[in-house]
Amino acid sequence: MNAARTDGTAVAPMTDAEAAILRLAREAPELGQVAVAERLRSEGLRISPSGVRYLWQRHGLETAVKRLQALEEGRGADALTEAQRRLLERGMLTERLARGENATGDPAGDPEPTERRRLILDAAARLFAAEGYDRTSIRDIARNVGLLPGSVYHYFPSKRELFLAVHREGFEHTLEQVRKAAASSDDPWECLRRACAAHVEGIVGGSSVDRLAGSNLAVAQNDELLHEIRPHRASYEAVFRTLIDALPLRPGTDRSLLRLFLLGGMNWVYLWYREGKRTPREIADAMVDMLRSGVQP
Repeated sequence: MNAARTDGTAVAPMTDAEAAILRLAREAPELGQVAVAERLRSEGLRISPSGVRYLWQRHGLETAVKRLQALEEGRGADALTEAQRRLLERGMLTERLARGENATGDPAGDPEPTERRRLILDAAARLFAAEGYDRTSIRDIARNVGLLPGSVYHYFPSKRELFLAVHREGFEHTLEQVRKAAASSDDPWECLRRACAAHVEGIVGGSSVDRLAGSNLAVAQNDELLHEIRPHRASYEAVFRTLIDALPLRPGTDRSLLRLFLLGGMNWVYLWYREGKRTPREIADAMVDMLRSGVQP
């Protein structure tokens, strides 16, 4: 016999699967649709993950946040475990970010989204440097900053776009520092020395983003990604081309080869640099001195 609404309309009776799904929504609200379907299958009820989602939607429970909120409203905040409370808080934060709001629910425009983007970029740079591009996932990056993967996708639509954003930002920041240093003196050798110091500092002493971008001036992990960052590399190398062209050198010196020789030496500093020995400035000074004066007695 069909049940009836208060307005007199008939309502289909609840099936065993629907009742079980609602029971699990109360007992284990954090489970996803695949996990629920598998749990029900072990109990002898066959329903697909999409069927679980359909029944969740009928009851307004299609997200973990909604299921946790329903449990909290029905039983009070004490009904949630500590892990469930943290999951609910993170999920609500993710939803606010997806709507363009900051953590307090105010419209976008506050500094928090910018700060959150910075946290994501820094975490991505650290993991890309430590694990490599292929072995780093968006889930790894999200976990590193205490966010859900959806929060990362709100700022960066894919891992590839995140990787390129790290490099763009790193190149632009280090390029700004190098340009500023290169224009800080009237002596061409001193300009080169200061630009080299800024370059080495960016590779070994800057932020995670600066270090990853700097290391990839020398090493390309992926041909397709290298093609994307090549314009930034070209702009960066153009600064050193100008600096080398301004040097008073012995006639016949191959300035292009000299530039590549210097950049190659500096780019590999990140492989052997150990903090506490020479400073980035001391390393750059020594390289430029050897370039200028040679090493023969």
